[in-house]
Amino acid sequence: MSEIKVINAYKKYGSHTVLTDINLEFESGKIYGIIGRNGSGKTVLLKSICGLIRLTSGEVHVNGKVVGKDIDFPEEIGLIIETPGFLMNYTGVKNLQLLAEIKGKITRSEIEESIKRVGLDPKLKKNVGTYSMGMKQRLGIAQAIMEKPDILLLDEPMNGLDNDGVKEMRELFTSLKEEGVLMLLCSHNPDDIKLLCDHVYEIDKGIINQLY
Repeated sequence: MSEIKVINAYKKYGSHTVLTDINLEFESGKIYGIIGRNGSGKTVLLKSICGLIRLTSGEVHVNGKVVGKDIDFPEEIGLIIETPGFLMNYTGVKNLQLLAEIKGKITRSEIEESIKRVGLDPKLKKNVGTYSMGMKQRLGIAQAIMEKPDILLLDEPMNGLDNDGVKEMRELFTSLKEEGVLMLLCSHNPDDIKLLCDHVYEIDKGIINQLY
């Protein structure tokens, strides 16, 4: 069982407050939607949870450990935040192999399986620089899931996908939820939120409220 707790979280940049007294709890096997306009604080919240941004005050606990104190970056988290960055002169498999070598936790066959799960062909010899936007997004999702994380942070994961791609990724996220993965999903698409999420929060000017 995985869980995330955000406790009295504030984030300020100078005199500008981006997150204001955020208190949240998330648990395994559920998809939590976070909606809000650009600049509302959604991405800052996700980056704070995974350790990419340090809070001004407050704490984030991931499976009982304090991010930035007990751990810098929770290894059980997979994420897609903003546009995935890849080496354009390498294939998709090679890109994921290079990333996987950092931790050395998974094999090539596991990498290829994650690529298949997002609807790409692991035997494709094309370099990522020739991929369409949708293919790059699928590869980014493959990267997020390849080490079988217990927690997924997904910031606009459907960007660049056509209708078939959106349908396939919704099916993938539903299956991951059934496998017990905890997911936080930020999306501008109300259908993604309606179809996928068990609970939905709205963030506006750094203040968050639960809608259902």
